[in-house]
Amino acid sequence: MKIPKLKKIESVKKYHGISLEDDYAWVDQPNILEVLKDPGKLLPDVRKYIEENNSLAEDYFKDVKNLQKKLFNEIKSKIKLDDTSLKFKDKKYYYWSKTETKGNYGKNIRQLIDESKPEEIYFDGDLEKKKCGSEYFGLGSISVSYCDKYMAYSLDLKGSEYYTIYLRDLDNNKNEKDIIENTSGSITWSLDNKSFFYSKLDKLHRPRKVYKHVVGTPIDSDELIFEEKDETFTCGISLSSDEKFFIISTSDHITTEEYFFPSNAKSIRPVLFQKREKDVRYSMDSWREYFYIQTNKDARDYKILRCKIDNINKLEEFIPSKKETVIGGLEFLDDFIIRGEKSDAIPKLFVRNIKTNKEEEIKISDEEIGCPGASLMQRDRNTSKIRVGWESMATPGKVYEYDIITKEKKLVKEHEIPSGHDSDKYIVERIKAKSHDGRMVPISLVRLKNSKKDGKSKVLLYAYGAYKHSISPSFSASRFCLVDRGITFAIAHVRGGGCLGDSWGEEGKKKLKKNTFLDYIACANHLIDQKYTYKGGFCFYGGSAGGLTGGAVANMVPELFFSMLLLVPFVDTMTTMLNKKLPLTPSEWELWGNPIKSKEYFEYILSYSPYNNLGLDKKNYPPMFITSSLFDNRVLYSEPVKYIARLRDLKNDENLQLLKCKTKPSSHGGSSGRNNAITELAEEYSFILKTAKISD
Repeated sequence: MKIPKLKKIESVKKYHGISLEDDYAWVDQPNILEVLKDPGKLLPDVRKYIEENNSLAEDYFKDVKNLQKKLFNEIKSKIKLDDTSLKFKDKKYYYWSKTETKGNYGKNIRQLIDESKPEEIYFDGDLEKKKCGSEYFGLGSISVSYCDKYMAYSLDLKGSEYYTIYLRDLDNNKNEKDIIENTSGSITWSLDNKSFFYSKLDKLHRPRKVYKHVVGTPIDSDELIFEEKDETFTCGISLSSDEKFFIISTSDHITTEEYFFPSNAKSIRPVLFQKREKDVRYSMDSWREYFYIQTNKDARDYKILRCKIDNINKLEEFIPSKKETVIGGLEFLDDFIIRGEKSDAIPKLFVRNIKTNKEEEIKISDEEIGCPGASLMQRDRNTSKIRVGWESMATPGKVYEYDIITKEKKLVKEHEIPSGHDSDKYIVERIKAKSHDGRMVPISLVRLKNSKKDGKSKVLLYAYGAYKHSISPSFSASRFCLVDRGITFAIAHVRGGGCLGDSWGEEGKKKLKKNTFLDYIACANHLIDQKYTYKGGFCFYGGSAGGLTGGAVANMVPELFFSMLLLVPFVDTMTTMLNKKLPLTPSEWELWGNPIKSKEYFEYILSYSPYNNLGLDKKNYPPMFITSSLFDNRVLYSEPVKYIARLRDLKNDENLQLLKCKTKPSSHGGSSGRNNAITELAEEYSFILKTAKISD
């Protein structure tokens, strides 16, 4: 196979007296954000290189096309294509959604509670896509007004997350002239049913203004109700649980500030709740006469405070903090409060009786490791019934109608696997690996019960490790395409994520970022020591910031892997953090550090950035499958393009590292539509199986 070559143009820039050499810096074209909207502005040489790489990838997969078809059918057979969600009881209507065998997108349905009229489909995703005539169909929000007359919805038809809001009269099913472009996609209706709120994107794709639009009026007359002046902060708006207040939240990754105003206010004047304080996050809600505040101030893993609505300066502790236990937000009923918490990467559910103030755990399953969940059944909060769910890495989800008072539960929905699934065939385990500094890192895994721990099996070790994002030990039917072929699926709950609380995330960012990579390596070595696999028996699987983790460990311990999948990977960390005009960069400095202002951060990022550390000592790299999209505004296509070019220049092996970059509309999460998503997953799995030398 002929390996594509990308031209080099010598480039040396100095920062803090340190020379940064990058022969592919020209790929980061100055108008790169314009390419997101118009790929015709892509540099011709880059387009040619991408097309050549796409052809190379196509050639590589030719001998596994039948396997991909088999995997596609296998994955699809695990999905209940014709499925209906549970109904939510609103004031006048039941609302629910469904998917159908022939469609790729869902349908939103409603019916009058008294059933005096037949059910109606008020939004048909497949029909709307056909009307748009676009290849990509990204749905942001669907929001129905409180009078049930209007529906506002937002669409992204390229994948770059520039959402356009449309308005439809549900009485005649016709769209109004109200069309709002370049929004974040969120829609929040006013209670007067005559207006709604939305966030507008600025020229750098950041939502920093909240507007109010009155139905039927010109867009240019929309009222600006809030503007965030700090370029590192972004904002949005929501309605409180008791529907008495609108709450504007503005934040970066570590600091929050919130404002509120009455939902019936005729003249909007947002009131500041608490002034922003660096590294303090909080979120507020209101219920009856109280504001409830979830905050990490003096409580790294959060606590709940409350105050009287008419005395916001007098706060009292409602739910105290617990060490390395994440205290979640609250859901309110008239007489009960439901909340979640998580410790040791295991979530739990609790319910509190408001009258007695007594709290107890809601236990749904005897399984030790899994994911409980809770949701409301109706808009009217005068009830003791909620829906609770449970799933684990081996057990498909079940949803029960649960009575808080009687503790009776009734199964109302079960995640059905049409092709069949026997949970008893598998074993779910939670083990821990000691990292370089003594911290114990959890590993969740699922494998065939009859598989031997003889050090000969292969392991897919997934990781993310950023933004304090928790990877839950949840169920995924498609994973069993690999597990049933003898591959253990494992999750390394590395630092940088939030699985073990706020401090777990803090210990994997800025000048502690390398903990993320060292944790992953510790998990891999522990799995080897415990005979789950062997050196060279791992497949790395991760995307976006998880791709950064993969790129870093590829430079550190490439010998661990038989292959790696880096999906839309954040691998050119230094270049991105040096460009403050990119959509996410200013707010990201709180996670990675600002290398523009700080020599220390410049040197630290430079020491691990996957792109800058490629082939420093002529390493052998494993086979890789790297993906990207021209329309991705979160990780720009330039990062994996430069990465693959430099990797091939500097590596010392004969393995094939592939780049596949989508040139047709698609997002950070891939192509839109169910079949497209399955196709992409089948391709990824075929790469894993081919490199694992598993033919079927």
